[in-house]
Amino acid sequence: MKIVFTIAGSDSGGGAGIEADIKTISALGAYACTTITAVTAQNTLGVAGVHTLPAAFVALAMKTVLDDFRVDTVKLGMLANEAIIRAVAGVLPENIPIVLDPVMVATSGAVLLEEGAIAAMRQLLLPRATLVTPNLPEAARLTGLPVGNAAERIAAGHALRAMGARAALVKGGHGDDDMLTDYLVTDTAVEAIILPRLHTSSTHGTGCTMASAIATGLAQGLPLLASVRRARDYLQEAIRTAPGFGAGHGPVNHLVRI
Repeated sequence: MKIVFTIAGSDSGGGAGIEADIKTISALGAYACTTITAVTAQNTLGVAGVHTLPAAFVALAMKTVLDDFRVDTVKLGMLANEAIIRAVAGVLPENIPIVLDPVMVATSGAVLLEEGAIAAMRQLLLPRATLVTPNLPEAARLTGLPVGNAAERIAAGHALRAMGARAALVKGGHGDDDMLTDYLVTDTAVEAIILPRLHTSSTHGTGCTMASAIATGLAQGLPLLASVRRARDYLQEAIRTAPGFGAGHGPVNHLVRI
């Protein structure tokens, strides 16, 4: 059994963050180790509060896991602030795949990271990333480029690679086309992953779920494109079979089998 190490925030509603990561990694047949960067009071209607952990404690938790577990991939999610980003970057292991989900823009459009933290992410984490998985607002924020059409989204993927990431997956979930297209930009090709858009409010935690599913595939030895395609199929079915919990944006069905 392979080990996926996820560093992210905790969602008290269970649909996103560390909770979504653990469910996804387990459903796809790997073992999850964790370091929590922040705890939240939230449900499907929104976030009522956030308590960020001290950066030194985040680094200690990471070191403690890495001292005892031979991890196969790392997935980075919500890192909360510049101090935590710098602490995480200082402890990241070498020579294993790192999937960076740059959690910085909420579905509402609210910016979740201050500019100093975003600059630290660009400087310290993008160059370490095997894959970066921004949604459209995050791709625009990281690159400063428009992402209104296919050509612009692919250009943003190339820009993220120029900033140091080995590959970029620019996700189309925030678009409005009937077909949802993610663009995987690597050093050799641009692959379009196209699936029908599911019109539903059960989309909470989809970015966390997608990144964790990809990280699991990489841990299990799948090539990058195969990991992305399996993750996309898994997420599509998890959204389609979502349990319908909550009165707002509900969670997906992480326990679905594909």
